[in-house]
Amino acid sequence: MSLIQFSCTTSLLFITAFATAAPNRSADKPAPPAPAALHEKLVQISQDPARLSAAVQRGQKDASVCRHCHGVGGNSVLPEVPNLASQNPGYLLEQMNKFVQGQRKSSAFMEGMIKALTPEERINIALFLSQQPVALKPAGTHSVAGKNLYDKLCVSCHGASGTGTHTIPRLAGQQVTYLEDSLKRYRNGNGERIDPRMAAYTRNLKDADIQNLAAYLATLQP
Repeated sequence: MSLIQFSCTTSLLFITAFATAAPNRSADKPAPPAPAALHEKLVQISQDPARLSAAVQRGQKDASVCRHCHGVGGNSVLPEVPNLASQNPGYLLEQMNKFVQGQRKSSAFMEGMIKALTPEERINIALFLSQQPVALKPAGTHSVAGKNLYDKLCVSCHGASGTGTHTIPRLAGQQVTYLEDSLKRYRNGNGERIDPRMAAYTRNLKDADIQNLAAYLATLQP
């Protein structure tokens, strides 16, 4: 047998052995926790002051990957990028879970970055960002038309103060441009995140209505 034949045969045997062993290694790897289990763990940590404090401290380090776009402490300096500070932790965790599961694909960069996080890191980040205050902005002009629209269309889900719930995002103090862009995507039906309720409530909004809504929400402090 020549040296080349020996080398090829050895390589083939190695590949065959690796392929045979691979399923066994995959079988030994535990399945990732289900989103519901992660949410349950987040709630448990939130209810334990000592665990919450430790998770927030770890989350400050884990969230360093987010600050390039979303700003230090989740306060974005880019008008089209949302603030994550003071966002509801359950909502933040759910959005990260959707990126991991491939249900959100709006950003390949975000998808890859979040998939690299462990489930524990996702929980830590959600808890850390939820504890950060929204940076105060210069007081804008309070839009009476925006408030009237909000009270008519949005208050039943997002709440009187715009703070949302564990499944519905906080809108109070959010970036004006981000809000306008999001509302237009829901209205036009050309965004990745299609929600029947949002589509129904925004369908008849004019651009001026959307500007008024965004201006009003930006003046609210969570």
